Amino acid sequence: MSGSGKPDTLAEAQDRFIAVWGQMGGAWGITRTMAEVHALLYVTGGPLCTDDVMDRLQISRGNASTSLRALLDWGVVSRTHKRGDRKEYFVAEQDVWTMFRAIVRERIKREVDPLLASMHEIRELTEPARRAAGLAAEERALVEAHNERLDQLLEFLTTVERLGHRFVSPAGRGLQAAATLLASKVAG
Repeated sequence: MSGSGKPDTLAEAQDRFIAVWGQMGGAWGITRTMAEVHALLYVTGGPLCTDDVMDRLQISRGNASTSLRALLDWGVVSRTHKRGDRKEYFVAEQDVWTMFRAIVRERIKREVDPLLASMHEIRELTEPARRAAGLAAEERALVEAHNERLDQLLEFLTTVERLGHRFVSPAGRGLQAAATLLASKVAG
């Protein structure tokens, strides 16, 4: 048994999960610490206070607080209280489909939506030149080719955004249904 009363193998398995999830966080565009805090809350399955998170991950109060606040914003962690205890506790969403819908929703909001807005602005930059009466045929052809490439990319990104919103709606189970359908097509 470890000092925490948990079998050493359980603590070791949790620590390894936390480390792997932390490494993956970097690929998802979040800090390693934020991913590790999420992993700790998820893998332990119960409510932990900021002090518990700090002790287990050996991080500062500021780092723990910042990570917990961000996880609350992402919608993958919620606040809870223990009767008779004034501390604030945090729990991770335990349903993996709900958790991944929240993550995908946040990624769309933070990455895809701003990209689409920028792409529309970029596309509109060429409209005055395209409409200019004195534009040489060669220049007009270059502008039209440029716009066609951007229009194709915009169409693709808009489709991805619409699909993403449909699959990750909080009420729907679209992501799970899509994954199940794709898995059955790949296996069959």
